[in-house]
Amino acid sequence: MADTLTVKDNRTGKQYEIPISDGTIPASALREIKVDEEDFGLMSYDPAYKNTASCRSAITFIDGEKGILRYRGYPIEQLAEQSTFLEVSYLLLKGELPTQSELDTWVDKITHHTYVHQYMIQGMEGFKWDAHAMGKLVSLLGTLSTFYEDSKNVRNAAVRDEHIIKIIAKMPTIAAWCFRHMQGRPYIYPDNGLSYAGNFMNMLFRMAEPQYKPDPAIEKALDVLFILHADHEQNCSASAARAVGSAETDPYCSLAAAAAALYGPLHGGANEAVLRMLEEIGNLGNIPGFIEGVKNRERRLMGFGHRVYKNYDPRARIIKKLAHEVFAVTGKNPLLEIALELEKIALNDEFFVERKLYPNVDFYSGLIYQSIGFPVEFFPVLFAIPRAAGWLAQWQEMLMDPEQKIARPMQIYTGAGERAYVPMDKR
Repeated sequence: MADTLTVKDNRTGKQYEIPISDGTIPASALREIKVDEEDFGLMSYDPAYKNTASCRSAITFIDGEKGILRYRGYPIEQLAEQSTFLEVSYLLLKGELPTQSELDTWVDKITHHTYVHQYMIQGMEGFKWDAHAMGKLVSLLGTLSTFYEDSKNVRNAAVRDEHIIKIIAKMPTIAAWCFRHMQGRPYIYPDNGLSYAGNFMNMLFRMAEPQYKPDPAIEKALDVLFILHADHEQNCSASAARAVGSAETDPYCSLAAAAAALYGPLHGGANEAVLRMLEEIGNLGNIPGFIEGVKNRERRLMGFGHRVYKNYDPRARIIKKLAHEVFAVTGKNPLLEIALELEKIALNDEFFVERKLYPNVDFYSGLIYQSIGFPVEFFPVLFAIPRAAGWLAQWQEMLMDPEQKIARPMQIYTGAGERAYVPMDKR
């Protein structure tokens, strides 16, 4: 017997059998339940999609109760330890880990598309020197669309592949130039003899030296952070990429929409909020008072808890270990002791344990970024570079899904009924 949900309408006495598949019911089946023949049918009401699956996806698996995160079935811990970001981006987009030959070809293609058109510099120079880096990134991503008119052929697999490679290749260049613009420094062009993360560091930090040599520990740390941020299921920005892309919008503008979602402080700006919280606490002696303020709902504990995870965020464990490796090179961030003590108290205090408030990915990542030398306004950009691979994987999967149509949620109208227009002199 097939799994079904039996719904009885007590108003009419009718009974409905709604099929259950993959732990879900099709929302459209609710339309069969009507008040009368002219009624549209029953709808579900779910603000912010807290309990609605908007798609089927084979990209990222999360079990928030157990603290599990996997890309295409591979545990994030194994990928962070053994893989590279470009290999992970191939995995996200292609579905399988590449052979050595496939990886070499993939890396070569990305390496040789790192340059951007010179006119992009004119676009950059149009911004005020202190404009937020994320605002510039959003704008410049959309601008790239105007350089590649053929990118609108989203149903052409070869064209899609070409622009997916270009976006992954050019994201570090655009991001680094946003950084240099903030600093008032000349733009540095890509050095394709370096790794993906190493080349990014070159474009960020190179000054007068004839050849930039990235610190191996920082280079590795950035690559691991890129892996950890590459995708995270149907979050706000991935959903934005899918929704905008469902109109068959080109990948540059679809990703500009995703980046705009990431720009929000509740999404890509969370690690900045953690740093500001730690700076506000100031020293170890102020932690007990801060904790009491949190319990009394006078303060917010940033970097703890997650919409999905009800356990320790697996990415946070990796980043915590990574932080110590970075600090061995940069020197210990003075805020680290406050962070460690705050974590220790929160993990042992019944108030936080009952609410399953565990450290998330943002708790330590900001400390690492700050120690490397990034201003807090640049943190969301560092998030966007690797997340572009995940956005593209989600965008492409949506296009290939025969069940997907242009996004168009329903609503519950709460406004006035029909009203007659009132002339100006009668108002």
